[in-house]
Amino acid sequence: MKTHRGLIKQHQSKLSMLHRVSDVAIIFGSLALSCLFYGAAWEKIYTLPAIVAAALMVIFSAQNDLYRSWRVFGIFKELMQLYAVWAYVVTGLLLLGFMLKTTEEYSRLAISTWFLLAPFFMTMSRFLSRNLLYSLRNKGWNSRTAAIVCANQQALQFANTLNDARWMGVKFAGFYDDRELSRINVEGICEISGNLDDVIQKARSGQIDSVYITMPLKAEERTQKLIARLADTTVSLYYVPDFYSLDILHGSWMTIGDSSVISIFENPYHGVDGWLKRLEDIVLASCVLTVVAIPMLIIAAAIKITSPGPVIFKQRRYGIDGREIEVWKFRSMTVCEDDASLQQAQRCDVRITPLGAFLRRTSLDELPQFLNVLRGEMSIVGPRPHAVIHNELYRGEIHRYMLRHKVKPGITGWAQVNGWRGETDTLDKMQKRVDYDLEYIRNWSLFFDIKIFVMTFFKGFVGKNVY
Repeated sequence: MKTHRGLIKQHQSKLSMLHRVSDVAIIFGSLALSCLFYGAAWEKIYTLPAIVAAALMVIFSAQNDLYRSWRVFGIFKELMQLYAVWAYVVTGLLLLGFMLKTTEEYSRLAISTWFLLAPFFMTMSRFLSRNLLYSLRNKGWNSRTAAIVCANQQALQFANTLNDARWMGVKFAGFYDDRELSRINVEGICEISGNLDDVIQKARSGQIDSVYITMPLKAEERTQKLIARLADTTVSLYYVPDFYSLDILHGSWMTIGDSSVISIFENPYHGVDGWLKRLEDIVLASCVLTVVAIPMLIIAAAIKITSPGPVIFKQRRYGIDGREIEVWKFRSMTVCEDDASLQQAQRCDVRITPLGAFLRRTSLDELPQFLNVLRGEMSIVGPRPHAVIHNELYRGEIHRYMLRHKVKPGITGWAQVNGWRGETDTLDKMQKRVDYDLEYIRNWSLFFDIKIFVMTFFKGFVGKNVY
């Protein structure tokens, strides 16, 4: 008889509801505590933001899958999700207050403190809950035993994930495969716990709680037969598809009608995320342009005085979905090339004006692109746009090159703050830039954007490859 197992599985929906109720209680409690601390009497006007914040918390949490099972959700990732969701809530509250013109009715100190207290208490709540569960699991409670069927490289990676994340309360019960160990030939797999008949017998007897099938996609017939046999047990069964072989970019499950599909190549800005990305661009671009408006006028005048030609250089580049856009820059050269003969700027390039050299070294020539951002053609953060002629060249040379156009091009990007900017005189350099661009798209989040934006001030404006 199994004892003290599967507690989370059996009560997962109740625990999920408990977490939701806890977060809502923290939202109300932290606001009340903040008002008490600053001597702001709790009146009806404070009830409204608390209710709105709680409602937004529930909506955005569902959108970001915040309350999923902790067995597959690490604390660091959960906290990042939590802070992102709370940032959405705060943004929604500020926008609502701005539109209703009610911000003057509240104590700014009390509200600002509330914005900090709520995520702090939510964080503490999660640490306490996880420590309690971890303690229970160390005593044999709340643990599950998992076996992996099909010993291959993917199975090894998945087993390492289970072993490294002991907080999940999953005990790895071994690899099961009909092949002999000598035929498997995967470095790191030194033992086979049994064949498929063995795993089915252990599932029936209750020695195994969960079975993870890691058979390749081409082994559909074998997988279906195994699923049919395990249907005669009460084991929890999971299929771990080899999505790495599909070269997925921002993959996600979705439902179209009655069919479930998975995206292979997709834009990461869906629904609320798309609105927040646009809001981020508008707010940051407006703030930057307010600060640099006068310096931009001075630069424009200096360009006009020191060399003949237009102040702004407009170059055709690819935007989102490969659509052509005109990217604006302060002119830094004596020419305005935008055709098949276009060459990248090189060190000691004779086309660069003396003022242009300074503007390029300090990235001040990029400032007009904040106008592109306000127009919706670019983002603050994203893959840097390349000239059309260079896009056509590299799309045939670099695998997945055009996938960087699944998002809007950016003024700064993950590749740039990691040192991959400037001249790409070799294919390897461009490959590195593309790799970082795709990594950004694959892992996009609001906090990732903020991280890159901040890093730009330390690593993005200047560098040895900037000329």
